[in-house]
This record gives sequence, C-alpha cells and structure tokens, in this order.
Amino acid sequence: MTILTFTLALFGTSVIAGLLGALTGLGGGVVVVPVLALLFHVDLRYAIGASLVSVIATSSGAAAAYVREGFSNIRIGMFLEIATTLGALVGAYLTAMVSTKAIGIVFGIVLLYSAIAGFRGNHEDAAPQHTGLADRLRLEGEYPAESGLKSYIAQRVPAGFGIMFLAGGLSGLLGIGSGAVKVLAMDQAMRLPFKVSTTTSNFMIGVTAAASAGIYISRGYIVPSLAMPVMLGVLGGSLIGSRILIRARVSTLRVLFTVVIITLGIEMIYSSLTGRL
Repeated sequence: MTILTFTLALFGTSVIAGLLGALTGLGGGVVVVPVLALLFHVDLRYAIGASLVSVIATSSGAAAAYVREGFSNIRIGMFLEIATTLGALVGAYLTAMVSTKAIGIVFGIVLLYSAIAGFRGNHEDAAPQHTGLADRLRLEGEYPAESGLKSYIAQRVPAGFGIMFLAGGLSGLLGIGSGAVKVLAMDQAMRLPFKVSTTTSNFMIGVTAAASAGIYISRGYIVPSLAMPVMLGVLGGSLIGSRILIRARVSTLRVLFTVVIITLGIEMIYSSLTGRL
C-alpha cells in the first residue's frame, strides 16, 4: 500500500468514524482506535494519540451545531468537565504503566457494559423531578422535541459526577474521548434526555481529550502524518452527523449506539486475548 493510498483509506474511514461519533455521542475515537489497530495494524498507543486529536476535532465540529440548535447543555457539560478532566490526567499518566493487551480488554468491557446499560427502560417521558443539588447548581434546561420545547432536570448528580471521573480516566487511558461512559452517566444515571446526553457528550469530549493529549505529545505518541488525515476525516464526518442527528428519532439513535459499541467491544476483547493487538 502506497503512502497516498494509506492516507486516503485513513481519511475515508475517519469520515465514517466521525459520522457515527456525532450521532451517538461516542466521539470518533471509539471507531478510530479499533480500526487503526486492527485494520491498519498501527501500534495501539499511536492509534490512541491520533484518536485524541480526532476527538478534539469531533467536539469542535459537532458541538457548535448542537449548541446553536439548543440541544447541548453547556452548564451541565462544564460542571461535569471538572470530574472528567481530573480523571483524564490520571488516566494519561497510567498509560505507560499498563500493557497494550490490558488496555484493549478494558476498552472492550467498557463498550459492552455501555451497550447493556442502553437496553434499560426509557425515561424520556418521565416528568422532571426537582432535587436539592441540581436546583442549587441550576442543572436543568429544555430542548427541542417533536411536540415543542421540553424541560428536564438532572437527577442523581453525585452518581453522575463519579461516573464522569471514571469516564475521564478511560479517556486518558484509551484515547476514546470516553463518550460511551459520558452518555451512560447522563442518560442512565442523571436521567437526561438521550439527545441532550449525546450532544452534551460531544461538547465535553474535546476538553477531556485536550487534557490528556499533551501527555501523549510529550511521549511521542502523536504522529502528524497519522493524526492529520484522521482529524480531517473525523471533522468532516462529525459535521455531517450533526445535521442528521437533529432530525433523527431517539429510538434509531439508541439502536445505532448499541450496535456500534457491541461490535467494537467484542472485536477489541477478542483481538486482545488472541494477541492481535
């Protein structure tokens, strides 16, 4: 494979990754890391480095559109970023101490658990309930639904905050932007509407990734010739995905979310156990 062919293949794959990342709130890294490692045979740590750059691009590309349309909740996102940024620094610090095989297995387990959590009951139609901490921090908002603007209030804020710290740690360790765990925390723990969870996750993942990207750069894991086509492809895909999500049905997004992460989770665990990573 020539350098040009390799670059074009990376770009095309990254467009698809960015599209899926924007629609599901997972960030393009959740697709980029397995594809680079398994399909293009890139060392996992260099794949994570390129993924972190693409995750920042995804956040920049999709978040602006979501904020403009009224889906992302900036106040909730910035509050939860306190936990994810701290976790990202811890995770990035631990990268050099953890084997590639262990990273791959953890990656797969996180994805499968997120898929299982996605099958739990739908809370979209539940009436918002006021809680003391959410009221004091004003962790509430409204978003455009089919019937007009719909209000919501964050529930179980401490649980969501704790899960977000874990999400940040996984982002620094795995380079995936931890969108799967972020969506899990907001959708299942904090009972936010699914579209609010996915769009706010897209808003957040860039900050989380940036917190750990500096450490990867200092260790030489971010290679411009690899990161550039991945970043441009993910950025283009995320812009397309942001336009589709606004009109997509929640049930369709949930199915897409589940299918993508189950497939990737099984593949990563299998490849780690069989020594393909």
